[in-house]
Amino acid sequence: MKSYFNVQGSGKFDFIGKTKIFVAASALAVIATLVLVATKGLNYGIDFAGGTEIQVQFNGNVDSAELRKIADNLNLAGSQIQGFPESNEFLIRFQAAQGQTASETNQFLTKAVESVTQSLQSAFTDKNPTIRRVDSVGPQVGDQLKKNSILAAFYCFLIILIYVGLRFDYIYAPGAVICLVHDTLVTLGVLVLLGKEINVQILAAILTIIGYSLNDTIVIFDRVRENLDLHPEKSLPWVLNKSMNEMLGRTIMTSATTLAAVACLFFFADGVIRDFAFAMSIGIIAGSYSTIYVASPIVVLCDRLLNKRKIA
Repeated sequence: MKSYFNVQGSGKFDFIGKTKIFVAASALAVIATLVLVATKGLNYGIDFAGGTEIQVQFNGNVDSAELRKIADNLNLAGSQIQGFPESNEFLIRFQAAQGQTASETNQFLTKAVESVTQSLQSAFTDKNPTIRRVDSVGPQVGDQLKKNSILAAFYCFLIILIYVGLRFDYIYAPGAVICLVHDTLVTLGVLVLLGKEINVQILAAILTIIGYSLNDTIVIFDRVRENLDLHPEKSLPWVLNKSMNEMLGRTIMTSATTLAAVACLFFFADGVIRDFAFAMSIGIIAGSYSTIYVASPIVVLCDRLLNKRKIA
């Protein structure tokens, strides 16, 4: 057992030797995410929850309590107010009345939007309120989007599991997929903790994170395959540690470059683009970390359990 985990001479950093600490930290992060989701719930945007969203911008500071008062006076069902103080913009969400037909529902929606617009113009004449956009999603469409989102993530993980198993070996596939699940849950946990809205843009960010994180994992696995052929006498932990040391510079440079691009989106964009960039930044950091401290330990575990030596 001792010789199997001996990584002396495999590189400057002993990644394998620190895996127990980081695996425990990752497990706690995942558990914390599940507890947050179970207790606090997901803040679904109208894409998934359904409803109507009006984005309004004012030429001056406006108190969200005043907007809340207008929403209450108009009896807007399920109304929510979200502000962006730096740009004097607000999102007003509510559930429009549902009619017997699609045409009747559209009439109710149009009337509700007109009522909100007129009330804002009357209450804030000096602030020149401007309606920037109006989005509306029916509850059935929202439910269908949620279902399709879950299926998209599931099929993504399934295809990756098969791809890694065929390209490398089945002992590597579980590590790659669990690594991606870890990145997804950690990103989701931070978003839930901060009360960020979960919408289609966030889903796109999560799917992008899955692809980005997989790329880093595949690069490490490729180097592992090469080093297994070059050092057939060495144990798998030794080869993994050497491969991660050799690819560390590449991982840092790739992550830093990608983070720089995402940072530009975060600081210079606004609204849903900023949320997308924020989710991406969390995923990039989690993806770089999980390749070393989540995927690799699981590969070692599978190798020990299945008594396998190297990639077929």
